[in-house]
Amino acid sequence: MSYILLIIGFLLLIKGADTFVVGSSSIAKIFNVPTLIIGLTIVAFGTSAPEAAVSVTAALKGNNDMAIANVVGSNIFNILAVVGIAAFINPIKVQKSTIIKEFPFAILASVVLLILAHDIKFQGYNENLLTRADGLMLLSLFGIFMYYLIEMALTSKEDMNVEQAKENISMGKSILMSALGIIGILIGGQLVVNSASSIAIAWGMSENLVGLTIVAVGTSLPEFVTSIIAARKGESDIAIGNVVGSNLFNILFVLGLSATISNISVHPVVFIDMLIMIIVTILAYALAATRKSINKFEGAILAILYIVYMVFVIIRQ
Repeated sequence: MSYILLIIGFLLLIKGADTFVVGSSSIAKIFNVPTLIIGLTIVAFGTSAPEAAVSVTAALKGNNDMAIANVVGSNIFNILAVVGIAAFINPIKVQKSTIIKEFPFAILASVVLLILAHDIKFQGYNENLLTRADGLMLLSLFGIFMYYLIEMALTSKEDMNVEQAKENISMGKSILMSALGIIGILIGGQLVVNSASSIAIAWGMSENLVGLTIVAVGTSLPEFVTSIIAARKGESDIAIGNVVGSNLFNILFVLGLSATISNISVHPVVFIDMLIMIIVTILAYALAATRKSINKFEGAILAILYIVYMVFVIIRQ
């Protein structure tokens, strides 16, 4: 029964996120909000909503391992599997702004998370915690990132001159879709956390392992689908931007909000995964910066590295 509920939970998360994005984007277009702002904010938040639902729910229930493992595992999956497969399907061209600003900001956010979480090493405390103060700091960085995105969108003359296509969705239907999307995300998050915890107990698996594997991959499906479709259509900016933006949302907003709601204790083993997350982000950045693109061969290497990582995580358990 737990497996059925887990699948139902994932379906609700994915469909809920999709419905929320469509409804919210329609509302934004009705008010003539530029499409770039919609893409960088509403769509990015929508694809990260499953991670937010799972991590916040886990934090509220005291399932700390899953709260952090879900985010770290999702980010590793996004960089290695999503970018890797997308590049293998169609080489990804990376814009200069992504190389100069967004990728470095993602690396910075990952390093900040490691420092804030490792209180024993860096703060001299007796316990590793993501405290409410740490959460507020992450949310502050999230605010800076959002300010940068909106400023960039508003100064993008090309985007501002694009004629906005009017959606054939009324305001009432758009609001209803947004509300139903949020409800689906919340219920789905609850089902995923509860069923994944039950599976972990039944199989003698740790919540950390379940969070890094099953839950991380499941909650990253919106990013995966978005980037793969974008790659097939040759939309490189969406394919890579979606991943980098979602990873930033996951660390700064999802963990920031989760820690602000409730202090999160950090299991020592997760620091290895945080280091891996930093290393693979730097690797993807190096590949992108070298020729301002990630080719099929490099994409295949990233995808293979994810398989290697999965084997490592399972053996370690």
